[in-house]
Amino acid sequence: MNAIDKNSRTPLYLQLMNILIDMIENKLEEDSQIPSEREICEVYDVSRTTVRQAMDELEKEGYIYKVHGKGTFVSPRRMNQDLIAFYSFTEEMKKLGKEPSSEVTGFEIVQAGDSISNIFKIENEDLLYKISRIRKADGIHMMYETTYIPYGRFKGITREELEEKPLYDVLMKEYNVRISSAEEYFRPILTNKIESVYLDIKEGSPSLKIERFTYEKNSVIEYTVSVARGDKFKYRVKLNNN
Repeated sequence: MNAIDKNSRTPLYLQLMNILIDMIENKLEEDSQIPSEREICEVYDVSRTTVRQAMDELEKEGYIYKVHGKGTFVSPRRMNQDLIAFYSFTEEMKKLGKEPSSEVTGFEIVQAGDSISNIFKIENEDLLYKISRIRKADGIHMMYETTYIPYGRFKGITREELEEKPLYDVLMKEYNVRISSAEEYFRPILTNKIESVYLDIKEGSPSLKIERFTYEKNSVIEYTVSVARGDKFKYRVKLNNN
């Protein structure tokens, strides 16, 4: 059992928070009940005020939720997305034990225009597929994505294919794409009305906006703008000292 160090400069409630986070992430299941305030006070020899402060912070950060008259429970896991590894949403959700699915909300052929043509280094009049999807895990709306891919490179792709198969499976297996690298840029946003509808959350909810550039050799073959729910996603960056 981790212990509270009362001689440490770290506030007691922060020490307790770290202990409880370790318990939540490594020992407890989703929706399982955590010990009561009284039990935590006794086990870690801290005051009720310290426990309440730690619990309030854990609730704010989304680790726990309270049910009046019943107790405090572990929140559903946030999806842990690794920024370094190339990923497939479908495969990542499967690894987490979730059932992934996608709903194609838009599928059209559009002209590139100024901003998108610069990304693909093509003419403004050149054509692209524009694909909009809601990405789900266990039926919960997780991300809203708008993807652009070159029409000429992927001519013949259909909406029906993308409703049945992951996009990367189609690109790699049917069009022999060999992805060499990808770049992501992300920033916090508050969702607008349209994004909120697709993500099934309130307008103005904290979220992450992610721009993804996927390369085949030195050419961009996919550009995706995603909005990910802030209450369901967190990102992990692993830094190595080589």
